[in-house]
Amino acid sequence: MSVYVAEDFSAEEADILRRYFTNLDGPVFALVNLPEVVKGALFARYSRSPKSLRRLFLDEFVGELDITGDASIDATVGLRRAEELYDRVFFEYGDDSVAQLGGVHLACEQASNLLTKVLEWGRLMAYLEQSTRYIAYDARIGGRYRFFRPPEVLQSQLGTRYVGDMDRLFDTYAELLPVLVDHFRDTIAKDPADSDFVYRQAIRAKAFDALRGILPAASLSNVGIYGTGQGYEALLLRMRAHPLPEARAYADLMLTELRKVIPSFLKRVDLDDRGVAWSTYLESTDHAMDEVAARLFPAGTDVQPAPVVTLVDHDPDAEVKLVTSALYPHLSLPEAQIEAKVRRMGTADRLSVLRAYEGERSNRRHKPGRALERPSYRFDVLADYGAFRDLQRHRMLTIEWQRLTPHHGYTRPEAVEAAGAADRFDEAMARSAALHEVLSEPFPADASYAVALAYRVRFVMQMNAREAMHLIELRTTPQGHPAYRLVGQEMHRLIAEEAGHTAIAEMMRFVDHSAEPELERLQAERRAESRRLGR
Repeated sequence: MSVYVAEDFSAEEADILRRYFTNLDGPVFALVNLPEVVKGALFARYSRSPKSLRRLFLDEFVGELDITGDASIDATVGLRRAEELYDRVFFEYGDDSVAQLGGVHLACEQASNLLTKVLEWGRLMAYLEQSTRYIAYDARIGGRYRFFRPPEVLQSQLGTRYVGDMDRLFDTYAELLPVLVDHFRDTIAKDPADSDFVYRQAIRAKAFDALRGILPAASLSNVGIYGTGQGYEALLLRMRAHPLPEARAYADLMLTELRKVIPSFLKRVDLDDRGVAWSTYLESTDHAMDEVAARLFPAGTDVQPAPVVTLVDHDPDAEVKLVTSALYPHLSLPEAQIEAKVRRMGTADRLSVLRAYEGERSNRRHKPGRALERPSYRFDVLADYGAFRDLQRHRMLTIEWQRLTPHHGYTRPEAVEAAGAADRFDEAMARSAALHEVLSEPFPADASYAVALAYRVRFVMQMNAREAMHLIELRTTPQGHPAYRLVGQEMHRLIAEEAGHTAIAEMMRFVDHSAEPELERLQAERRAESRRLGR
């Protein structure tokens, strides 16, 4: 593990924290003895705050809670209850469904952006990650910039260069931040109806968006996780097999803290014939695939040019099957009989079914039913890593990504050039790529830490039409980042034009194809201020 920068708490603060957090000095800890709504609110605030979770709790939540009755609780001791029922049902008889009934809120702090994607891979868990849109990365922790320092690299001859090049990337980010803020202030006028706070927040968010590409994948983030015992078990088994040393080290930290809360659910993780065998299987298949892929596609294989989004697979009969699925629960007939009738229908009748099924959607949160899960689409995407970070959070779809390298080039926001900062941005990209190249042979898993978020990564997203509606409508809203708005807009166009599923595309009525707004976060900041004033 990289050295964790622990916080100092006063004796009084530590006395309070021990009641609700399973440790006070580690990067991974569980939340206990708090109402669920408090834990949820704490995580929600966490994603937009530069503070650690424990400091945030002290500064903004303790004053709102009655903690007088909790004085005798010490969560750092751990739980030693027998849990005999769970041991018998879950461990002895292997009833995995029991492990779905106990959940834990877990904080993982000072994790690299590579690790956060590993943590957020599972479908059946909930995550909140610190946002680069709200956090300025010119601030330091313990006097050092916020990036992960892999011990194996630091102990090598490349350790000094790694730290030096990372520091220069963060220096560039810090030096350009006021330049971009001033540029946006000079070019985007303040609406007299907006408060100075709203305008300032929207300007800062736009500057953060423009410069986040300079940050390397080693940049540190905080992640809040809520999951069941079953979800955590699956996550830990994958992490223990992962090629990234940081992931394996974090798995050990997480297991220690989770066993203080749900020990019975995690007994199998490090048993040789259970969890260890499972992790070994995952690791061995990953190595085998690396070997066969390298043999079939040797180094130097030409990479064919590709657009940002490619629709690689869809069902030409998707709309017929969608109409069939929409009608099915409203009839008492075999599906094959319904589909045969739908195929004989005219366009007007099919459209009448889909319009009735969609109904009057007054906002994008009104989603039609599961018939939309019948059609599916598979997209190959080539976008910057910053956009991938946001799109990867849509866990109900299938997503796989390739190793992050500088080999696909990078995207430079137009605003950076307009502000006269293009040369500095390009210098940072060159520094990032050069560091990756010197790390790639001795430290292939760690080399991706050096890659700036502006560099492109290739990933595939497979989703049904219902998930596509959710993702595309959400990620094309004007307040979204331009990089992922472009991906969502292109997906929608391909569904309508290349797949020819115009009826499905029309159901996605809240997709926004407008150009990039001047201040993406302005409307959101206005709404937030209105809610604050209303309270």
